[in-house]
Amino acid sequence: MLADAMSLDRRSFVKQLALVGAAIAARQGGAATPKTHAKSHTAKPNIVIILSDDVGYGDISCYGATHVRTPRIDELAAHGLRFTDAHTDAATCTPSRYAMLTGSYAWRHDGVQILPGDAQSLIGEHQATIASVLKAAGYTTGLVGKWHIGLGNGSIDWNGEIKPGPCETGFDDAFFFAATADRVPTVYIHNHHVVNLDPKDPIAVSYKEKIGDEPTGKEDPELLKMKLSEGHDGTIVDGISRIGFMTGGKAARWKDETIAQTFTTKAEEFIEKNQHHPFLLYFTPSDIHVPRAPGNQFKRMNDCGVRCDVINQLDWSVGRIVDKLRQLGLEKNTLVIFTSDNGPVVNDGYDDGSDRALDGHKPAGPFRGGKYTIFEGGTAVPFITYWPAHIKPGTSNALISQLDLLRSLAALVKQPVPEGQAEDSMNELPALLGESKKGRDSLVEEAQILAIRDGHWKLIDRSQGPGLHPRPPRPAIPKGKGAAARIARAQKYPVAPLELYDIYADPGETTNLANKFPEVVERLRAELAKIRNQGHS
Repeated sequence: MLADAMSLDRRSFVKQLALVGAAIAARQGGAATPKTHAKSHTAKPNIVIILSDDVGYGDISCYGATHVRTPRIDELAAHGLRFTDAHTDAATCTPSRYAMLTGSYAWRHDGVQILPGDAQSLIGEHQATIASVLKAAGYTTGLVGKWHIGLGNGSIDWNGEIKPGPCETGFDDAFFFAATADRVPTVYIHNHHVVNLDPKDPIAVSYKEKIGDEPTGKEDPELLKMKLSEGHDGTIVDGISRIGFMTGGKAARWKDETIAQTFTTKAEEFIEKNQHHPFLLYFTPSDIHVPRAPGNQFKRMNDCGVRCDVINQLDWSVGRIVDKLRQLGLEKNTLVIFTSDNGPVVNDGYDDGSDRALDGHKPAGPFRGGKYTIFEGGTAVPFITYWPAHIKPGTSNALISQLDLLRSLAALVKQPVPEGQAEDSMNELPALLGESKKGRDSLVEEAQILAIRDGHWKLIDRSQGPGLHPRPPRPAIPKGKGAAARIARAQKYPVAPLELYDIYADPGETTNLANKFPEVVERLRAELAKIRNQGHS
């Protein structure tokens, strides 16, 4: 799927892919693994959580993608455990990230929705997180990448000390941006301060009205290097207009094509700095979220468009992290977890051609829907655990939720979770390590309304209304770009108050069985009501 006319950088990248493929084949064939300068290490493993952005179940080649290749992620799966029924809490990013870090369903809490870049912190001062629990167990904890769970107490001084934030939720060191790459402010933050800020050029941010006189996508579309499809017409930064308005901070603003390089380098530096004692690295790359602006070596690599190019870029970042662990002799004593924050979206506010270039690529794999939707494509995501010293290669069909990482990792390091915290997280460590084929009995999914998975059954209960905390609707695709297809899908799959699906037999959720199995419907409705009303799982 690589273009014929490639630059020298892209030829180099392809050569690297071939070398990686050969290495995987050699290892599978029983060849000895490369020697590393192994060192004595504490019994506690290092932990690396890689949370990618908007990556669908079908976007990774070890999960069935054929139009784009992901050899470094595939390598983790080939020598680790690949889960086929793993889920986020919600079909959107802020709720799913909040839930994973805190072990609490996002829909239980007011205000946990997709946030603007100047929103206040959602995590309470004394609320347990994966980071705070592991820190209490003696780990050095680091965040590198996207945050998007809020900062400050309601008013943020971008030119002074920015807190509370990641460092107040358990992270010793944090290099991040506030929200998403399509939202202002377009600057990096290190712990409590904007990086490279010139005091003579202070930052101001508004999500209510235009501030300053900088050009915007709405007023100055001729200045854009990336066209819009809907919204995202605020301040133009680096030729791309964003959600919201900002002025100042010009020396601190990022270049979109180097975001992946910057975050990956910072992650490597954290590993190197903390190699002699147990660490948690929470690595949250921006890829493959919009705006999709790959580095030069990844541009135009795929027939399926720029969205596939940034999948290659994500794969490269994962490979760099694993290579750093190997270089330092840490690989055998490091648990690596790769996953995504929600399902895929193709056209999400920028007209980058991704929807017209899929060429048969299916981002959600066999599932219906994607980001923003209550169907499996919204929350069913890639999930791989890799720990050479402890996890045997294989595939697991266990029902897994990212909510369970908090209690499972706490159990791994023998650290108690504070009483009354992480009320929906369960200790599923045996399933995560491949020691048990059984995971959860049930889990709840969220996308404005709630659904419940119980074994092979899934119930969507639309009769409950719009949900506990309404979410902003996904940006619409303008008429003429998929409108006819959406109308056809709506006619083919009419909405009903209650929808029951057999996910194992019908992963595409095409046949509503609610009328055929009313007893299952009532059982699942009662189970969902119990989980909601009792305040914990």
